[in-house]
Amino acid sequence: MGKLIYLLSLLVIMLSIPLTACKNTAAGSATTNAVPASTAVAGVDYSKPENWLVLPSTIDKKVDVFFLIPTAWKNNDPNPTICAIDEPSLKAEAPFYIDTQASAFATVANIYAPYYRQDNLSPVDRLKVIAGIPTTDAVAAFDYYIKHYNKGRPFILAGHSQGSDVLTNLLSIYMKGHPEVLKNMVAAYVIGFPVTAAYLAENPFLKFARGPDDTGVIVSYNTQAPDVAPGTNPVLSGLVGEVINPITWTRDETLATTSQGLGSYMPDPVTLKYSRVPQYADARNDQAQGVLICTTADEDTLYKLAPNLGRGVYHAFDYSFYYYNLRENAANRIDKFLKIIIPGDK
Repeated sequence: MGKLIYLLSLLVIMLSIPLTACKNTAAGSATTNAVPASTAVAGVDYSKPENWLVLPSTIDKKVDVFFLIPTAWKNNDPNPTICAIDEPSLKAEAPFYIDTQASAFATVANIYAPYYRQDNLSPVDRLKVIAGIPTTDAVAAFDYYIKHYNKGRPFILAGHSQGSDVLTNLLSIYMKGHPEVLKNMVAAYVIGFPVTAAYLAENPFLKFARGPDDTGVIVSYNTQAPDVAPGTNPVLSGLVGEVINPITWTRDETLATTSQGLGSYMPDPVTLKYSRVPQYADARNDQAQGVLICTTADEDTLYKLAPNLGRGVYHAFDYSFYYYNLRENAANRIDKFLKIIIPGDK
């Protein structure tokens, strides 16, 4: 009963905040420890375990996942502000995203997830602000992970929403200067934030996925209903991203039906408890808009659960809809990667 009350309280908080651009439906309680985004602040010491949301107690997988959570706090300041690394609401709500998103990779990789100082949901210079302190923290955390935790294992990068925005910065900044690290990346699941053709052209050492088997590539999509008017999805920030179908792992616009999927991880509309259900969402790429179209979701029900991004914007369910397809694809790319670096390895 206590877990149900927690989930219900969390959803109430999540749905009470007006959302902008590529933010998740998550938001924390009133912040107690935040600074203006322009304020100079000291870096985070990632040698301290308390600055990590998840550190594995045992290393029992051949591959790691470095996961960046979406926005997990909010204040009411209309101007950009940044939470402290020990912000109570951030720490209270961040585990929700490990349970419902990062857990998709739990059977195939050791999970590492840092806390990072997050942007509030102010629309003022949002992308620029996220490229500041949140990105600085994530790069520092990843650098510490590579130097002290990774031990040469292949790794996956993954995130959602603000976390994926930060991942695009981490990829373009860190990997440019560390090509030897990029060679060990199985894939980057940059979900819930547009990865544009211009971004890829500016960073030619990064490649977008072309199919289910390629490695060292970026995977990205943003999910919406077919009746969302072009240009109105606030998640996209006016950007047109590359998109791959998370059921078929193809780039064309052929519809993938629910019969082709492996299952979804969805909240019960009444209890809010997440569980595996038969494939809930179909999937079709719309390359012109740079979105993934889902036609089978119950738009009325999902709008009641997550109304603040607008009707038919399924941002909150990017992972949930295709959860087991993501897990299987990560396992497949890992298998392909290990066979490249260790021929015959299973």
